Amino acid sequence: MAALSPQTLFTGQQLVWLPECGSTNSEAQALIGENRATDGCCVVTDKQTAGRGQRGNQWEAAPGENLTLSVVWKPLFLPAADQFLLSQAVALALHDWLSALLGPTPALRVKWPNDLYYGAQKLGGILIENTLNGSKIQYSVVGIGLNINQQQFGIPTATSLGCLTGRTYQLAPLAERLLECLERRYLQLRAGRVRELRTEYLAVLYRFGEMHTYEADGQHLHGRIVGLDEAGRLALETGGQVRHFDLKQIRYL
Repeated sequence: MAALSPQTLFTGQQLVWLPECGSTNSEAQALIGENRATDGCCVVTDKQTAGRGQRGNQWEAAPGENLTLSVVWKPLFLPAADQFLLSQAVALALHDWLSALLGPTPALRVKWPNDLYYGAQKLGGILIENTLNGSKIQYSVVGIGLNINQQQFGIPTATSLGCLTGRTYQLAPLAERLLECLERRYLQLRAGRVRELRTEYLAVLYRFGEMHTYEADGQHLHGRIVGLDEAGRLALETGGQVRHFDLKQIRYL
């Protein structure tokens, strides 16, 4: 994937390909610090040795079998208080991309805040790291890991595109289409079409409106996800009231 040609205005037009690195997000941050990252710069690698996930977890991927990349954007139009809107746009872009490959299916869902699930198994994840300048976002580094051709996983709750379809995929064309999907959703956000993004995100949200059990404050809660607040906190209806939770405050059971 040393050369990609996505049909985009700026996303992925500057490509930094690394055969191996610790973390594409860290490499992207270094480029920003050196003033070498243009808007839409993409860092992609075949082998990531210290990938980061949500909750401080490590993201593991077999070398050369999956998509591991980071995109740098400069969303100066987006207030820091609304940064979860960027997470929604990116998650929807990945859902768009996977829907085109798998076909329309209710099994494909976005697990709050921004993991991609097929049924109860994880296909990919997103880690967005924002640099703020006052009340605005100066830079966003959007890290994406997607399981493509890998067949064996250390945990039973992971799967890949290849496992689901029985096919083997060329990574470069997939990466190009992914960058195109990302830019379309980013431009939707930049155009201020926020209501559409929020509505579409809820439409594909994992467990939305369904009764399930969660853990919060060391206790089990039985309830249903009913939405998100403006800050992107999960709204859970439980015990006759709606409670809101940040990422580290609630766990899916």
